[in-house]
Amino acid sequence: MDSGSEIIEALRQIEKEKGIAADVIFEAIESSLVTAYKNNFDAAQNVKVVTDRERGSVAVYALKTVVEEPEDEYQEISLERARELNPIYNLGDVAEILVTPRDFWRKSAQVAKQVVVQKFREAERKLIYDEYKGKEREIVTGIVQRKERRNIIVALGRVDAVLASNEQIPGENFMFNERVKVYVLEVRDNLKGPQVYVSRTHPDLVRRLFEQEVPEVFDGTVEIKAIAREAGSRSKVAVHSRNPNVDAVGSCVGQNGSRVNFVVQELKGEKIDIINWSPDLKSFVASSLSPSNALAVAINEREHSARVVVPNHQLSLAIGKEGQNARLAARLTGWRIDIRSEQQMRENDISMEDVYLEDAADEPETYDDDYEEYEDDALYADYYADQESACADQESVRAGQESAAPLE
Repeated sequence: MDSGSEIIEALRQIEKEKGIAADVIFEAIESSLVTAYKNNFDAAQNVKVVTDRERGSVAVYALKTVVEEPEDEYQEISLERARELNPIYNLGDVAEILVTPRDFWRKSAQVAKQVVVQKFREAERKLIYDEYKGKEREIVTGIVQRKERRNIIVALGRVDAVLASNEQIPGENFMFNERVKVYVLEVRDNLKGPQVYVSRTHPDLVRRLFEQEVPEVFDGTVEIKAIAREAGSRSKVAVHSRNPNVDAVGSCVGQNGSRVNFVVQELKGEKIDIINWSPDLKSFVASSLSPSNALAVAINEREHSARVVVPNHQLSLAIGKEGQNARLAARLTGWRIDIRSEQQMRENDISMEDVYLEDAADEPETYDDDYEEYEDDALYADYYADQESACADQESVRAGQESAAPLE
């Protein structure tokens, strides 16, 4: 086998193993050989290099414009001389004149190799970038490789991803070679190659896990309307069925909790509340406070607030430890939620009927006065503060579910 055939065979092997088209490599070779010719033989000549893609042979052609009287012998050729080479040439055509030097390939091999290696790296980098760019906002499985400072490096096949410390679930520990599912936040292209950033805390990680495990979510029969998450602790997921014969919550929970338990295991024990989304805001707000049961819900459109009455024995359940349940409910619905027990309603001389009447009349003055009394109640001070931040944060939380914020 001659050297040309060996080169072609090597290029075909690269094309097969690396997924880089042979045409890309041939173009890189031809470009590099033009540079090599000008460096080693004739810098003034305008040339092109043609590679025989079957046999691997190389030919160099000088390119000259056909004119009546040439003034620059490097750039022009007379019509008479051009037609001696090929009768088809006319004035203004660009004639191609074979000028391949002896031992051109051997003398140019080193330069060609350097350029080809560089082009090869660029082409491979672009392939990898395009591959993982298409996986942004998707979930992938990687293998834990090492820890760099507080970041975890996760192998995703042909590229390593960075799981930054602020994207790790609090308290989660990783073992070497452990398989882990991550959400692709962003793919950047830089001089060192594609850099992938992933997350374990993003709300859409929960969404993608349900899509993987629940066929009804994957095919769109059951829609995940909203997610509120405190990674590593608890998530609330609002679901809605587009088919009246399909139970949205039941589909996500699965038989004996099999489907939701899969998601919980992937998130290392994070609790997940699955609730029914409803276009009726009262119903949605009431459901968002699960596992507590709401007795009544009043909506104040002007203040973007909701008042919920729960049984006396469920007040702490509705608010949750350190206000977590109410905080997640506020993020899920996008509404500020004021939770009262029946006893508190009686102590403030507000009957259950008054709650509904207030909703119908939409009297913000009375509603706001009552809020002030609640705000001063030391028993729920922490919960009230959490409500402020949860609702103020709602827009950014929802935006984060749609697109991944770039890492700093």
